[in-house]
Amino acid sequence: MDISPIVRADRQVIDSYAAGGFRVASQWRDGAVIVFPDRTVAWPVAGPGDLTPESLGPVFAERPPIEVLLLGCGPRMLLLPSAFRKAVSGRGPSVDIMATGAACRTYNVLLSEERRVAAALLPV
Repeated sequence: MDISPIVRADRQVIDSYAAGGFRVASQWRDGAVIVFPDRTVAWPVAGPGDLTPESLGPVFAERPPIEVLLLGCGPRMLLLPSAFRKAVSGRGPSVDIMATGAACRTYNVLLSEERRVAAALLPV
């Protein structure tokens, strides 16, 4: 029995991730990325220390608004500073912080449910 989620052909599905990048919609992307339902953009963040509320500006500016932002922090989930969490709280989407692999899988599931989701992903 096939249990793969069915996703519209025009959507940005995360096919895989590996050291240094991601395969999204059959295209390899080096480095950090932000994946939206309709496009993937390079994200100029080298690591968790570079995360700022401003670095998530493209997500906050999205129209129609993003409902859920998945923040993939690399090989494991990190507790981000409370100042960062407080600064992004209430700016639109709910923000879920997790390991990058979990963020990729969760993004694909929410995308298959036609949710307005984005994933800001640091490489593993």
